[in-house]
Amino acid sequence: MASRPRSGRLLRTLLAALVAASVAVPVSGAARPAAVPAPAPVALAPLQAAGPGALAERYAVNRAGIRAAARMADGHGDRARARALRRMAGPARQFLSFDGRGGGRTAEVFGDLARAERIAVLVPGSDTNLDTYARFQAGATALRRTLDDRSAVVAWLGYETPGTVSPEVLTAGRAASAAPQLRSFLGELAALRPSARISVLCHSYGSVVCGRAAPGLTMANLVLYGSPGAGVDSASALHTRATVWAGRGEGDWIAEVPHGQLDLAFTTLGLGADPVSDAFGARVFAAGTGGHSDYLRPGSVALRNIARIVSGRAPSGEHRDA
Repeated sequence: MASRPRSGRLLRTLLAALVAASVAVPVSGAARPAAVPAPAPVALAPLQAAGPGALAERYAVNRAGIRAAARMADGHGDRARARALRRMAGPARQFLSFDGRGGGRTAEVFGDLARAERIAVLVPGSDTNLDTYARFQAGATALRRTLDDRSAVVAWLGYETPGTVSPEVLTAGRAASAAPQLRSFLGELAALRPSARISVLCHSYGSVVCGRAAPGLTMANLVLYGSPGAGVDSASALHTRATVWAGRGEGDWIAEVPHGQLDLAFTTLGLGADPVSDAFGARVFAAGTGGHSDYLRPGSVALRNIARIVSGRAPSGEHRDA
């Protein structure tokens, strides 16, 4: 248990961040594009019922939905959103789900999901939405290219991510709302490919989402990187049989985020213990010298080691066993 002076410093730091975020959000929010309207998505059968032919039909239905959202964005006057959506609707793109309303909800497949023996599911962190989706896609593409042809990557943007500068990023509220959706998706994916080895890769605030969703899930690996915490004090508190991995680049500013949790009258501040700390108990892998957005950068140490974990091999330069 943290000493009283340390708890006091943590409280002061988190409260200062909460006040700063509360002041900054209205200013930054005013500069962001207004919410862009989009049609409601077509109701689809559960994912686990989809064979190869049904997957192709599902991809086609979602491409049509993306094109419809692009037309609506054009009509709203948001040309940037419309252009982004038209790129997403390309004939080679494979979306298991798409909802263009608000910041957007998507699940995109890279590779042949119907035949994949290994599946990596990416869970993003703050400020990931349809307007910033290209960087999420780039990471998923880089990982897929690092894996072999028997592997597929799914980029799951299934929740409303918090802003990097916002009060929500200091609490697990968004993660608590997202966790049931992630659990449901991973359950359907496991039923669709029961023999596949599934690894869940969680970046930044996505680690908190994964921590809330983890108990009892069927997966081989839970990989936390660039993480402010996973909402718990230790890997064992995640209540998963998966191997829990953690990595942090030497240039990642997330190292300066205070760790721990403080219960206040109106909320709980903080996101849990540091996943790369000895006390947390994860297997720590080398993540190179990169910064917070560099983990899936082509050619990086972090990408290479994350790909090795997904492939069932030990990462190079592993720091510590569990």
